[in-house]
Amino acid sequence: MENFSIIVVEDVPLELKGTEGIIKNDIPEAHIIGSADSEKAYWKLIKTQVPDLVLLDLGLGGSTTVGVEICRNTKSTYPSVKVLIFTGEILNEKLWVDVLDAGCDGIILKSGELLTREDVASVMSGKRMVFNQPILEKIVERFKHSVGSQIQKQEALINYEIDEYDERFLRHLALGYTKEQITALRGMPFGVKSLEKRQNELIQKLFPNGNGGMGINATRLAVRALELRIIDIDNLIPDDE
Repeated sequence: MENFSIIVVEDVPLELKGTEGIIKNDIPEAHIIGSADSEKAYWKLIKTQVPDLVLLDLGLGGSTTVGVEICRNTKSTYPSVKVLIFTGEILNEKLWVDVLDAGCDGIILKSGELLTREDVASVMSGKRMVFNQPILEKIVERFKHSVGSQIQKQEALINYEIDEYDERFLRHLALGYTKEQITALRGMPFGVKSLEKRQNELIQKLFPNGNGGMGINATRLAVRALELRIIDIDNLIPDDE
């Protein structure tokens, strides 16, 4: 790894000292050209000398959104500057998504192994999406859950003989569409009577043993489809009308 310059953005003096210690002891190629404890101090510093890397803490002055905006504006103003997030926001998953959308090159949580030379070297070599072990565990967990849900959906579609139109019909019922509204969807070649017939057929498929003697309306049918993973509650998106 070649020598490079770095700005550290951190508003907690003790954590700043610890971060500088890690850099000086483990990453001798890094030259710290300055540190900033606020957005104002950061922009003043970077206008004086543009670094190769910004090591950015997201929580500044009690605000987490400031760090996200610093990342977004840095990437917009200085596209060649790499931004590596080094944050104690270990539970705020939405914040991770926000800063990834803002263009950061990676996220290192202040947990577990902390900042390593390998992480920094990966970023400086041009690698994107650099994460340390704590955040990788979260990502893998969500990935496994997502894949498992997709497999369950595919199995349900096959087991209950659900075709494309059944899925669209059930999805729009779950979204609160009436049958009249569903017939108006582009590519839905059915009238109201046809949808009523389809609804009755779906009731027979999804409730083969009945519903405990209770009637089954469109709402109950849609809920059953959600329970069986035939439709995904996280992807209830209407089709173009």
